[in-house]
Order: sequence, then C-alpha cells, then structure tokens
Amino acid sequence: MEALLYEKLDDQKVRCNLCQHRCLIASGKRGLCGVRENRGGVLESLVYAKLVAKHVDPIEKKPLFHVLPGSLSYSIATVGCNFSCRFCQNANIAQLPKDHNGRIVGEHFPPEKVVQEAIISGSKTIAYTYTEPTVFFEYALDTAKLARKKGLRNVFVTNGYATPEAVMLAGPYLDAANVDLKAFNKPFYKDLVGAKLEKVLETIKCLSQAGVFLEITTLLIPQANDDPKELADLAAWIVDNLGPQTPWHISRFHPTYRLTDRGPTPLQSLLDARQIGKDAGLYHVYTGNIPGQGGEETLCHNCGHLLIDRVGYRILANNLAKGGTCPSCQTKAAGIWE
Repeated sequence: MEALLYEKLDDQKVRCNLCQHRCLIASGKRGLCGVRENRGGVLESLVYAKLVAKHVDPIEKKPLFHVLPGSLSYSIATVGCNFSCRFCQNANIAQLPKDHNGRIVGEHFPPEKVVQEAIISGSKTIAYTYTEPTVFFEYALDTAKLARKKGLRNVFVTNGYATPEAVMLAGPYLDAANVDLKAFNKPFYKDLVGAKLEKVLETIKCLSQAGVFLEITTLLIPQANDDPKELADLAAWIVDNLGPQTPWHISRFHPTYRLTDRGPTPLQSLLDARQIGKDAGLYHVYTGNIPGQGGEETLCHNCGHLLIDRVGYRILANNLAKGGTCPSCQTKAAGIWE
C-alpha cells in the first residue's frame, strides 16, 4: 500500500515525513523502521494489515490507569520500529526486520476484522501497541476511523517520535496515548535508543495540543537514566508542559535483548523516583513491574481519598463518582471515565 506523508524528490528518492527521523530513502531502500520501502519513487508500507500480534489485554497493561479503568483493550501490532533500543522488550517483533535481513511477517487482518473482533471481545478500546504504532500508521489510522464509528476508543502506546504532520492526521481519532519518555538526557537517546530527546519532547507537546489524553512512562534503568537530578528535571518538564495532573509511570527494568550487563532496577530506586515525581508536583505517580509493593493506587489529589485501588492489572476497588469525581470532595480526576 502506498504510504502517507512522504515527498517525491529527484532521482526517484523520497523523504518520509511520518516520524521525526524524516528518512531520505533511495529507490529500492527502506527507512530506519525497516517496513517502509521506496519502490521506484513510490513509498510503500510493507506491513499494512499484516498483524503479528493481537491480544485482549486489561487497559492497565498499556499502562493506562486513567482511561476506562477495569476495561479490556483489543491490542494489535505489526513488525517494525523506528527506534533501535538496546533494551527492547518486544525485540522479537519490533526489531525483526532489522535483525533478520528485512524479513516481514504477519497474518492478513484488515481493519474491518480488527474492529469486529474488538467488539466481539467486549473491549472498549483498540490499542496500537507492542511495537511502535507510527510505523504501521496507515493501518492504525484506517482501523481507528472505523473503530470511532462503532463507538470504540483508540489508544497508542508509543515512543513519541511521530511528526507534527502525523499527529495532525491521527489526532481526531486518537483518544489517549501512553508515551515512553525513556530518559531526560541526550546521550541516552543517542547511544541506547538511536533518536533525539528534543524530538520526543516536541511530539509529546504536539499530542497534548491535539487534545490526546496522555500518560507518560519511564523505564528506570540502573546507571543509565536513574540519576535523581535527571528524574527531577523530567518530572518538572511534565508539570510545566503537560500539567501536574498527567500520570507518570516509573517501571522496573529487567535485563533483556542487548542490555544484559546490569541487574533489575532496585526496588528502592523505584520508590525514590516516585517520591521525586510527587515532590515535583505531579498528582499521580505510579510504579510498574513491582505488583503488590504499593504505588499503584489512584488518590484524589485534593483530599487524598482512595479513588482506585489496584494490584498489577487488577482493579480491587473503583470509588470514582460520576464523571470521574472524588466521592469525598467532588474534585474531578484527570482521565477518560465512564
């Protein structure tokens, strides 16, 4: 399928304007994502309707804690990614084309079937996740349009590298996104990810301005992005640019893929990072990958009343009043509620 958001240049070259890499691609070559190919001056998506993963997940797994809590999310992905994270948790599909000589795999699964299966499953959202949804943008966009017509919501789990042009196209159909803000230092993004921090920050602000409800996730990696000053700066950036109501998830790292030279994140590091976020003024700071250790409950930021009690992906109690308000003081919590 012909791709969206590209320019035709001289000598059959094209410029892809889907993500912030803005790859210049010669005829017969692919962009950094490995799934968009220039065929004689026409940029083609190689993964349209080629599903490599589909599951019915709790929305909390995304993680999205402030979007229809306790509901199911029909979750899909194709192969490919525009990042090259050394700590990729889904490398078997995200990095498959890069690691296996450009190989593209997937089951033919058109947008109509995705929406139909989502409805049958009882899901309230379709999540474009597991790999980077930007690289299967055309497929995600067509699916999201159909989903919206059928009363389903759409959520991205994304690395935050879409261009403003892509955000403008997706924004009207995108209800929420969990964005990985992987670190707050440029060398980390350059050396461990293959991207630029400032471009991620630009995209996050674009998503917010487009009216997409945002939650932010940071995977806390020992000796890489866990410096307290850096975490304080990251949290302050969220407060200043997105608002203190923005949920921030701090998740535990486990050695994987090409980053196996260090152990899992110490529990105390996660607890300290959570306190740093709260000290910066964030209302909702959550810890991930350590279920049962606290840091998963949602409290009213005004009076401290327990709004939602969780363990892992399970909702133990949902005390929200109508419209997502606190039953004690009637303060509205930020989010998408029933």
